[in-house]
Amino acid sequence: MSRPPRPGRGALRRLLPQARRFLRHRTRVLVRLALLSLLESGGTFLSGYALARALDDGFLAGHPGVGLLWLGAGALAVLVSGPVVRAVFGALAELTEPLRDGLVRRAVTRALHRATADPARAGGGSAAGADSAVVSRLTQQTEIARDSFAGLVLTTRSFVFTALGALVGLASLAPQFLLVVLPPLAAGLLLFLCTLTPMAAAQRRFLDRDEAFADRAGALRGGLRDIAACGTRQQAEAEAAPLVEAAASSARALARWAAARTVALGVAGHLPVALLLVATPWLLRQGVTPGALLGAFAYLVQALLPALRTLMTAVGAAGTRLLVVLDRLAGTPPPARPRPDAAPAPGPPGPGRRAPAVECRGVTVSYGPGSRPVVDGLDLVVEEGEHLAVLGPSGIGKSTLTHVLSGLMTPDRGSVRLAGQPVAGRTRAELARLRAVLPQQAYVFTGSLQDNLRLLRPDAHSADVRAAAEALLPDELLRRLGGLDGAVRPGTLSEGERQLICLARAHLAQAPLLILDEATCHLDPGAEAHAERFLARRSGTLLVVAHRLSSARRAHRVLLLDDTEAVCGTHGHLLRISPAYRRLLGHAEPGAAGPAAVSALPVPPGGR
Repeated sequence: MSRPPRPGRGALRRLLPQARRFLRHRTRVLVRLALLSLLESGGTFLSGYALARALDDGFLAGHPGVGLLWLGAGALAVLVSGPVVRAVFGALAELTEPLRDGLVRRAVTRALHRATADPARAGGGSAAGADSAVVSRLTQQTEIARDSFAGLVLTTRSFVFTALGALVGLASLAPQFLLVVLPPLAAGLLLFLCTLTPMAAAQRRFLDRDEAFADRAGALRGGLRDIAACGTRQQAEAEAAPLVEAAASSARALARWAAARTVALGVAGHLPVALLLVATPWLLRQGVTPGALLGAFAYLVQALLPALRTLMTAVGAAGTRLLVVLDRLAGTPPPARPRPDAAPAPGPPGPGRRAPAVECRGVTVSYGPGSRPVVDGLDLVVEEGEHLAVLGPSGIGKSTLTHVLSGLMTPDRGSVRLAGQPVAGRTRAELARLRAVLPQQAYVFTGSLQDNLRLLRPDAHSADVRAAAEALLPDELLRRLGGLDGAVRPGTLSEGERQLICLARAHLAQAPLLILDEATCHLDPGAEAHAERFLARRSGTLLVVAHRLSSARRAHRVLLLDDTEAVCGTHGHLLRISPAYRRLLGHAEPGAAGPAAVSALPVPPGGR
C-alpha cells in the first residue's frame, strides 16, 4: 500500500540514456528543425535592425522612401516567418509522434508481460481489462508526455534562436548594448536555473500533500453520516488538521518558489529594459543613434521578454510534469510486492463440498495509475448461508468492494467467484441470477406497490409478495399506499420508506447472494435491526455494508477494512485481536471497548 517512488534526480538519471538514444536516431529531424529555427532567428534579427535603419537612414535623414523600404523589409520578415513556423510544427510532429508511439508500445508490452507473469491478474479477465491503469497510460499519460515534450522543445528552441537573433542584432547596431543587456540577462537565467530543482521538489510535495488532503476530505464528505452516527467529529477534525496544515505549508513553499521565478523573469527580462533607459544618455554620448536605441528596445520588448516568459513558464510547469509521466511510462517499474501468504487460485469444489457463496483471491482495486489501492490483495471466503457485515471508516473501500463482488467493477488484480462461478465475463442477466444488490439510493418507480416489489422476481406468488410487504412495510405505509394494488408515487415517499420497499423487493429475489450497500442508512435502529434479521432468515447469503455497529453484532462474522489490512472474524474475536475495531466500537459506544467488555465476550473455537 506504499506510494510509488517520487521522481527526482534518480528518475532523471534513468531517463537520460533513453532520451539520448531517442534523439540520436532522429538527427535528420533535429538538423532540419535547427535550420528552420535559424531562418526564424533571421526574422528576429531583421525586425529590430530594419526599424533602426528606417529611422536613422530614412526618416531622420530626410529620406522617407528609404525608411519605408526598411519598414517593408521588416514586414516581409514577419510574413515569411509564417511558413517557417508552419514548417517548424511539421518537423516537431516528426519528433513527438514517434515518442508517443514508443510510449504506447512500452505500455502495452508491460501490461501483457504483467498479465502473463501474474496468473491472478489474468484470471480476472483479459490483460488489458484486468489492469485499469493501462487505459490511462495509453490515453491520458501518453498525451500528456507528447504535449509536454512538444511544448518544451518548441519554447526552448524559440528562446535559444530568438535570443541569438536579438543578441546578434544588438551587437550589429552597437556593441555597447551588450554591456548593458548581457549581465542582467545572464544573472536572471542563472537564478532561474538555480530554482528549477527546489521548485520541482516543492511542486511534488504540493501534489502529494494536496492528493492526501483531497483523499481525506472526500472520505469525510462521503462519511458525514457515519461521523455523526458514531460521534467521531473531534477525531475526524484531529486527523484532518495535520493534512490541512501540510497542504497549506507546501502551497506556501510553492508560492515562494513561484515568486523567485518571477524575480528571475524580472532580472532577465525587465531589468535590461530599465538599464537601457538609464544608460541612454551615456549611449548617446558614445555615438549610438536614436534609431539604434529604438531597435534595441524592440529586440528586448518584442522578442526577448516574451520568449523568456514563455520559456520560464513552460520549463517550470511542463518540465516537472513530463519527468513524472515519462518516469512512469518509460522508467523501470518497481517490483511487485511479494505475497507469501496469498491463497492459491480458486478451483472447483471437491466432492461433497459446496462452493462458497463468495470467494476472493488477491483482489486489488485502485482508482488510477500510481494511486494507493482502495482494496489491496484481499482474500475472503464467505460460506453459503452466512451473514457477513463489512465495517470500516468512510472512504476505506467498502462500497468499492461490493461493486467488485457484484461484478459492477473489474478488479485491477485477482479473481472473484460467486457460488463457484467466476464473475469476470458474465452478462448482466447471468450476474442477476447470482446476486442481488441494494445500493444506498433506493429506486422505486411510479406504478403499483406490487409491481415495485416484483421488479427482481416478476413471477413471485401473491402470497410471497404479501408476506414480504407485511413483514417489512409499516401498517401505516401500507394503508396510505392502498395495499399491494395501491399506486406508488416516488415523490411522496421519504428516503426510509423507499428503502423499506426495496428491502421487501430484495427479500423476494431468488439470487443466492444479497448485498446491502448501506441500504438501511435512512432507517431508525429498530427498523434496521428488524429488516436485517428478516433478510437473514431468507435462503441464501447476506452481506451487509454496516451503517451502524449494531449490524456487526447481528452478523455471523465481521470484515473490518482499515488502512493497514483486512481482518475477518466474529465480533468478539475482532475485539480481541484488532485495536482498530476496538477504537471504532469505543467511539460509537463509549466504554464498550475496554478490557472488561473484551473479556466478557469469549471467542468461539476457531474464531467463529
